[in-house]
Amino acid sequence: MKKLALALFILTSLSALETSDKLFECTEIFKARKSELLIELERIDEQKQSLSALKTATEELLKKKEAKISQDEKVIGGKLSEISSKEESIKKMLQKNEEVLKEIKNAKMNKTTETFAKMKAANAASVLSEMEPEEAAKILSLLKPATVGTILSKMEAKKASNLTLLLAK
Repeated sequence: MKKLALALFILTSLSALETSDKLFECTEIFKARKSELLIELERIDEQKQSLSALKTATEELLKKKEAKISQDEKVIGGKLSEISSKEESIKKMLQKNEEVLKEIKNAKMNKTTETFAKMKAANAASVLSEMEPEEAAKILSLLKPATVGTILSKMEAKKASNLTLLLAK
């Protein structure tokens, strides 16, 4: 019986020793895996910090760009306002210049008309016959009807007819 108890004790000891070896082996595997996971966790944390820094830098850059765009829009708005103001000023000057030019043309036409009114009908008819019909009609339209009739009577019939049609328009 002692032998049997001794054999049972040895077998139990061997089994416990084997179980202890397996537990030690599992513990070592868990320790190795734990250190791998800690290294991976550090790497993830570094990436998270890098990503956070990149996000902050991007947001700052975006704010700077938005501020620059806003400033540029203000400058452009000012320039556009200045251009509009100058354009309006130019339009007013152009209108004044056109009015002055019209006055000058009227003054010239009145002088020309006065000149033709003072000329003899035959001489006026001769000069007007050589002019472009539209210009001759403008001059005749400013003369008194009696003077126009006298001048037209001294012209060649075809020319007088054309001028009469232009005066009727």
